[in-house]
Amino acid sequence: MSLLHYKYFMPTHVECGNGVSERTGEMVKDLGATRVLIVTDKGIRESKLLEGIEQSLLRVHLEYEIYDEVEPNPSDDTIEKGLEYLRQHQSDAVLAVGGGSSIDTAKGIAIMATNPGHIFDYEGVGKIKTTPLKIIAIPTTAGTGSEVTASTVITNKETLFKLAVISPYLYPSLAILDPALILNLPQGLTAATGMDALTHAIESYTSKTANPVSQALAIHAIKMIGENLTKTYFVGTDIESREKMLVASMIAGIAFAQSRLGNVHAISHTFGGVLNIPHGIANATLLPFVMKFNLPACVEEFKDIAIALGKDVTGLSVKQAAEEAINAVIEMNQTMKIPLNIKDLGVSEEFFPKLVEDSMRSGNVLVNPRLTKAADIQLIIEKAYQGSLEEF
Repeated sequence: MSLLHYKYFMPTHVECGNGVSERTGEMVKDLGATRVLIVTDKGIRESKLLEGIEQSLLRVHLEYEIYDEVEPNPSDDTIEKGLEYLRQHQSDAVLAVGGGSSIDTAKGIAIMATNPGHIFDYEGVGKIKTTPLKIIAIPTTAGTGSEVTASTVITNKETLFKLAVISPYLYPSLAILDPALILNLPQGLTAATGMDALTHAIESYTSKTANPVSQALAIHAIKMIGENLTKTYFVGTDIESREKMLVASMIAGIAFAQSRLGNVHAISHTFGGVLNIPHGIANATLLPFVMKFNLPACVEEFKDIAIALGKDVTGLSVKQAAEEAINAVIEMNQTMKIPLNIKDLGVSEEFFPKLVEDSMRSGNVLVNPRLTKAADIQLIIEKAYQGSLEEF
């Protein structure tokens, strides 16, 4: 972690509380919007989660349309279709309701509504020139933190590469966190998205570009997730633990928006692009193996993480305490029936060269705490395929 220079910027207004989404209309109207495009997926629409939000828009006489074509690992085609729909209805704000895919899609549509060319023209950092349309995000999972980040991830269907667009313009104007919207989240999705949030927090805490602000946020998010994730998995309908997971996911998002991530995300994005594996499950399964690889570079940080996850490290050496962080993650995966190797996710050896090549294109490799070369990515993938934490 460098103390020489850092900056902190997080302009998103956050509203959190049980039932707060039923005031969406008045909050969106306060932003100056007149016609809203709701960006979501068919599952959200069919689940009736939009009803309270729609009623709130109607109460304040805000016109709206619904674009429900979002898919997991959204592509540029999805953004192009959404943009056409937005222009057809002359919407002047986008309201994402859903998980990270819906929020990423909404961000992509908002960019292209005011900027020329193709979404891929803006891959990388700081390439957006014109302020996008206003973005409002209502997460229905406790995982991605996209409601408070300055990035969107889009899949190129031709190359199967998941690329990132990063810009301060992509911070949503408003994030609405309502635990009532995630009460009925299935166990599998609760586990996957919760471990996604934990991965964000751990990678942010150990990033080369972490700073005192991001680390304070990240370690608190780790503690909150350790205390609440398995409870939401087994109980589900406990509103307090659901709200705490939503908040922890948001805090982790604020943290990694400042620090970037690491090798878990560099690799897991390729799993989504090439193999269409759900992002949260890919992160959860890869996390112990990347942590094992990174251990020599961040022993003290891993000790902090072990303590935050509830491990008693009394009497242990720093290295032994650090290893308890990896054990804690493995135990959480086991408890929530997450695969302990990537073979069980559908990864096969024939894809290794493509996965390594695409992983090395990720900017996250550059901020990973341990210096990483292509051979290291190859080793991590091989060990994750075998389910072996030995010989790193």
